Amino acid sequence: MTRLRLRIDLHVHTKHSHDCATSVDEALRRCAAQGLDGIAITDHDAIGGVAEALERRGSLIVVPGVEVSARGAHILALNASELVPAGLPLAETVDRIRCQGALAVIAHPYFTLKTWVNGREVEEAGFNAVEVANAAQFPYWWMLRKNSELAERLGLPRTGGSDAHIPETVGRAYTVVEADSREVEDVIRAIERGRTEPRGSGITLHERLKKLFKA
Repeated sequence: MTRLRLRIDLHVHTKHSHDCATSVDEALRRCAAQGLDGIAITDHDAIGGVAEALERRGSLIVVPGVEVSARGAHILALNASELVPAGLPLAETVDRIRCQGALAVIAHPYFTLKTWVNGREVEEAGFNAVEVANAAQFPYWWMLRKNSELAERLGLPRTGGSDAHIPETVGRAYTVVEADSREVEDVIRAIERGRTEPRGSGITLHERLKKLFKA
């Protein structure tokens, strides 16, 4: 079977996040304009934008998700069906995510002034993948290398996402997923099996400042 090479931004925020004013429609329009195949809606500890995106997606792939604020790290729950409480220990958070059939992806593990994970704790938590390319991380290429080293040490698949909080940066980083179809379940299966290639670049200083003032 010939697999599809799908370009999906696996980390996108909308106005359902406390620090973002982007509407779901704006995120979807930008995704389409960038020629992506889809996005994951991953708002902070909120899933209100997922149903809205699924209703309005058109031909785009929408992966249901949430960015869970665990103790000591942020975790992307991809294909999540329910919220996991914020502030729980890392291992418990991962367990709750995986118990609902979702993937637990550690988001921006090394991110100056944001998150800097405990390597040993991450090793023992049971993650499915590591987000190595995050367009908002700074300095981008240095953090990309550190995140990639973590993924290699853990032997886990690597993903990429924009971490977009303004429409302009949707798709700045993304994941090429080699999936059997455009169905979300096949996309999730491909990520879990490591058929992924993170791509992209960092956001500009202007975009970084715009994000701060628009939040």
